[in-house]
Amino acid sequence: MMLEVKDLAAAYSGIEALRGVSLHIEQGEMVALIGANGAGKSTLLNCLSGTVRAKRGSIRFDGSEIVGTRPHRVSRMGLLHVPEGRQILFELTVEENLLLGELARGSRTSDYGLSEVFKLFPILQERRLQRGGTLSGGQQQMLAIGRALMGGPKLLLLDEPSLGLSPIITDQVFDALQALNAAGLTILLVEQNANRALQVTKRAYLLEHGELAYQGNSADLLHDEKVIAHYLGHLPSA
Repeated sequence: MMLEVKDLAAAYSGIEALRGVSLHIEQGEMVALIGANGAGKSTLLNCLSGTVRAKRGSIRFDGSEIVGTRPHRVSRMGLLHVPEGRQILFELTVEENLLLGELARGSRTSDYGLSEVFKLFPILQERRLQRGGTLSGGQQQMLAIGRALMGGPKLLLLDEPSLGLSPIITDQVFDALQALNAAGLTILLVEQNANRALQVTKRAYLLEHGELAYQGNSADLLHDEKVIAHYLGHLPSA
């Protein structure tokens, strides 16, 4: 099992953001985590990557307990996080941003170097000498994903990859994620576009107010009346 979370709780300023969350991800899966704003999705990812300290519970990644492990050591183990907002370095070029991602490898190897990232996102090769801050929002998202790939992820955490993107760029990003998963990369996808997230994954978890409200097949969630009413708004297209 790539990731196993048990009874995870986290709090900000004394207010619990996660309450007893348990989930798992098998190697090679792409799993969706959906829920309303404030449900605790980003907090969960931050706990997994070590940027937020869990109040209680267990996080086992690739067989090792990582609660309390510092974020840079978590990334060196192969758990890479693409946060909401991308957080690229605006003054560095595209290529320099990508090469910084290699710092997460440590002594590990990666299936992804510059040539593989450029093949996945050709626009980054065209812009390789351009400063990161001059890219469009969609190009910055591609750069953030590419930087994480350069770190050789065993598990890739993605927080709202389609946020603020046009439908065309969203399609390109999701096509890339599906290609990465088809090649064997394990992915946990947090996505406000619940309909799209459920269409590209086989399993999903639904968070409500810091607690798991549902877990199961993504296809079942796509046709669940409660989920349609509160998160999808309509049935998916045939």
